[in-house]
Amino acid sequence: MGKRDDLIARYADDLRNKCGMEPDMDLLTKVTIGCGPAIYDADAATVAAGQPGELETVKTNFLVKKLGLPDSPGLMDAINQVIETYGRSERNKYRAVVYYMLTRHFGRESVYG
Repeated sequence: MGKRDDLIARYADDLRNKCGMEPDMDLLTKVTIGCGPAIYDADAATVAAGQPGELETVKTNFLVKKLGLPDSPGLMDAINQVIETYGRSERNKYRAVVYYMLTRHFGRESVYG
């Protein structure tokens, strides 16, 4: 297995054990690939949920630009809901896992079709 496969396995484990959901491995793989080289950078691979600027970046760059959702207060509510599901106290909230859960939350799997 390559490094990306190892990371996808780690993300799937987080989804199962920390978020209580069985991942769609095909979608998780596509979301992970969509994150690009950020998954290999320790800082960029995680979402700093305690930093409002970071959450704003997730909203703008992922939800609005990537998923094509209209900007609304509901987007930040969804991000916070995903962070709660992951666990606010969880130190490493992997970007690919957060993006996967947001994609499922909004039913935008077709973006990765």
